[in-house]
Amino acid sequence: MDPKWSEDLPIYRQLRDRVVEMILEDVLGDGDALPSVRNVAAEYRLNPLTVLKGYQELVDEGLVEKKRGRGMFVTDGARKRLLKDERRRFVEKEWPKVLESIDRLGLDAAELLSSSKESGEEGSNDD
Repeated sequence: MDPKWSEDLPIYRQLRDRVVEMILEDVLGDGDALPSVRNVAAEYRLNPLTVLKGYQELVDEGLVEKKRGRGMFVTDGARKRLLKDERRRFVEKEWPKVLESIDRLGLDAAELLSSSKESGEEGSNDD
């Protein structure tokens, strides 16, 4: 996790978002333990209650489960649910903005796809 905190969102929310990112990137998989509240609080110099609040949001969302005396663990299927939600959010919120920009700039969809494929191929040969 990145120790830099933004002023835009509460720290507990940023912590929650970072754990979600770790699940989406498969850094944390189904059944994996989250770092303990004490360790996170000590490592990032946070109030343990702040860490707990961020973790509790994950529990409330069903992405993490508490196991008494053992810690908190990523629930089965958490990544799959997150991907589904992120895809839906992208299509509903982000994609309309992208389409507006494409229209405003007079870009051709086929041209964009071919140029993105070309740049992807160039990037993969950078050994």
